[in-house]
Amino acid sequence: MLRRLLFVVIALGLLLALAALGLVAMNLRGEDKLPPTPTPFEATKALVERGRYLALAGNCAGCHTVRGGAAYAGGLGIGTPFGTIYSSNLTPDEAHGIGNWSVDHFWRAMHNGRAKDGHLLYPAFPYPSFTRMTREDSDALYAYLRTVPPSDRPDTPHALRFPYNTQLALAVWRALSFKPGVYEKDESKNAEWNRGAYLVQGAAHCIACHGARNSLGATLDGRGLSGGLIPGENWYAPALNSSAEAGVADWAPEQIVGLLKNGTSARGSVMGPMADVVWGSTQHLSDEDLNAIAQYLRQLPQAPPPPRPPGPLARDRAVMARGSAIFDQRCAYCHGEKGEGAPGAYPPLAGNRMVNMETPANLVQIVRHGGFLPATAGNPRPYGMPPFGPVLDDQDIAAVLTFVRGSWGNDAPPVSLADAMRR
Repeated sequence: MLRRLLFVVIALGLLLALAALGLVAMNLRGEDKLPPTPTPFEATKALVERGRYLALAGNCAGCHTVRGGAAYAGGLGIGTPFGTIYSSNLTPDEAHGIGNWSVDHFWRAMHNGRAKDGHLLYPAFPYPSFTRMTREDSDALYAYLRTVPPSDRPDTPHALRFPYNTQLALAVWRALSFKPGVYEKDESKNAEWNRGAYLVQGAAHCIACHGARNSLGATLDGRGLSGGLIPGENWYAPALNSSAEAGVADWAPEQIVGLLKNGTSARGSVMGPMADVVWGSTQHLSDEDLNAIAQYLRQLPQAPPPPRPPGPLARDRAVMARGSAIFDQRCAYCHGEKGEGAPGAYPPLAGNRMVNMETPANLVQIVRHGGFLPATAGNPRPYGMPPFGPVLDDQDIAAVLTFVRGSWGNDAPPVSLADAMRR
């Protein structure tokens, strides 16, 4: 009996050792060893300018700068289902930033998701996308960040629940969900398409918002840019591969470029988190890169339209009546009595894709908190929608949105009280 128990203990120990070795191996795959002595690095003016442009393409300041704080000094809280992660200080301060990082350390963070001291980084820093960037672009970004004013702001500790706050849990996640790599050119496509793919998949990391995620928070590459709730927020990033949501396969290239450059075009406008992206990132990109992104997005494989029940959806008459009264009082002045909108000012609600999407999350956010386009060179004084949260309760919001989603040819599911209560 004792011998059998000893055998079981030894066998379990061996299995645990093999599992640990496998976990270590999975977390070291694809990593280059750092050189024993940092190699000399020359940051030319051209390289710094290239890095500045890439920082805009990646909207790095958007996550690494708190409102009113020093640029790139970190401290912004990023909500996740597992707790809050705070962005790090990217300034060249030696004590609290990356001032004592070599260009190789920076490349390892971008390509492998590993900090200077070797600890694993959380993928709220989107290294699963940045790993596709070239070494040259990583070096350029490093060169630019070395030129921003240093800040002595210490990093804010993450506020994650156990066991998500452990390196072991992160190692398991990486073993299951991350493999370093670089962008591989598609020889069947032209140079412009490949440039667009490189930006969307790499520096711009569009999948971080527009990608579906599994229960561990990992993006599902196989489903591409198929949309999903943005982690930690009640905003839905619509699918870019679906004409029912935010797909642009039937848009003219100039319409896509206009949306990314100005925040609005003849086919739609941006609000919420995407307005921040346009303001801080895409409006600053070159027309060549915007056209490349447009070509790539237009050629995304399209998902089949979602099945719809035969006939119009059933609606509660009392809710529709309540919603109609609220719309007449609060909304019709700008959006029109029949949801026709006002060209160049207020978007039409009749036939609006966002109005008719399956999830009403974005509509709830806009009604409660307001909807504002970004101020851009092409649209410097955009129209906006005031927040109605102070004057409409959750039942009012559910009713007016149910009315809008069931009027003037719209036929989207009613908005429940539970939908409206999500903050």
